[in-house]
Amino acid sequence: MLEVVTNDLNKYLQSSDIIDFHNELVQSTVKKLLNPKINEVDYVKKVYEFVRDKFPHSFDINSSEVSCLASDVIKYGHGICYAKSHLLAAILRCSNIPAGFCYQRLLLSDDIPKLVLHGLNAVYLSSLSKWVRLDSRGNKVGVDAQFSISTEKLAFQVRPELGETDGNIIYAKPSNNVVLALSTSKTLFQLRNNLPDEI
Repeated sequence: MLEVVTNDLNKYLQSSDIIDFHNELVQSTVKKLLNPKINEVDYVKKVYEFVRDKFPHSFDINSSEVSCLASDVIKYGHGICYAKSHLLAAILRCSNIPAGFCYQRLLLSDDIPKLVLHGLNAVYLSSLSKWVRLDSRGNKVGVDAQFSISTEKLAFQVRPELGETDGNIIYAKPSNNVVLALSTSKTLFQLRNNLPDEI
């Protein structure tokens, strides 16, 4: 069961230094996506698939830059799960749709038994009066996240037997540890070594 940190939905609509939806790059993206004829659920699906598919995961393409701000993902054309969750939240919040942040603790890989945070979003659909979690990490072989308002279809299934955990709290702000890791890592190699394991 998902749990909000506050019942004030306005907290899930705010702009910030990280969720910088007043940035021109984010604003122009929203203008391209927004369509007054589309209903809320279809719009959220459209935005989700745009962020998931338009911007590859930085590790998948071995990129050099590290995205942190929502606008960075548009600027550089990629981001890891955290940064892409920042962009998805920024676009939705700019469209007056509440969006928050959720985290799982997963093994970095089957070869590297180190638990790290994985970032995703929760979005409030007022037309359905419910929160749904969406994972815009980006699909590849073995990863098939999809938009769903009933059964979650996230990028990764949590494996409790390996110590992995699924966070059910919907945060209004990105994790400070996540922001610190992204903002202080100059390269993806540094970031890979700095991935946080705690919120």
